Amino acid sequence: MARGSSAGAVVAGLTAAAFAVIGFFAYQADAAHDRMKAGSAESSGDSSSRKPSKGEKDEGRKPSGPPASSGTGERVVYSLGKDRVWLVGANEKVKRTFEVRPSSVDPDPGAYKVESRASHVTGSDGVPVENVVRFATSQGTTIGFSAALDGSLPDPEPGKTTGGIRERKKDGEAMWLFATIGTKVVVVR
Repeated sequence: MARGSSAGAVVAGLTAAAFAVIGFFAYQADAAHDRMKAGSAESSGDSSSRKPSKGEKDEGRKPSGPPASSGTGERVVYSLGKDRVWLVGANEKVKRTFEVRPSSVDPDPGAYKVESRASHVTGSDGVPVENVVRFATSQGTTIGFSAALDGSLPDPEPGKTTGGIRERKKDGEAMWLFATIGTKVVVVR
């Protein structure tokens, strides 16, 4: 009889642990959603301490809307020249804009769709990443947005072929919530 009751206690303990893990993940998802709503129209990063992107001349100026050549409708816009992304809603309102670090392989300018996503993987550079949103393939390399788990934003290593366009963690969460399978991604120069 002691053996049966100890097995029951183990099952009860495992069940409680499983519910705790599920609750934790539900809390994280809800918190990520709340953070995105709270900062939906804000540009990430502190403009007083960040390095201006290629297209910005005035550090104190908030970036303008997406390039006119990026089309219309709900979409992710990625500017190769400015190393910047805009998440644009169906009403043409910018929900969020942020700087990114480019991969060593750029996608060709044009319109794409989000093809696949992964919550956690190891990037092509060997770094563990999260919130991966893949949308293109170029030169045999899959290209997508991701955030490094350690928060790093490295420049691409010379001679290494990578397709990960790196975002800050909070920008990666916003991208993950916005860019579901089939979402349009427009790449401009």
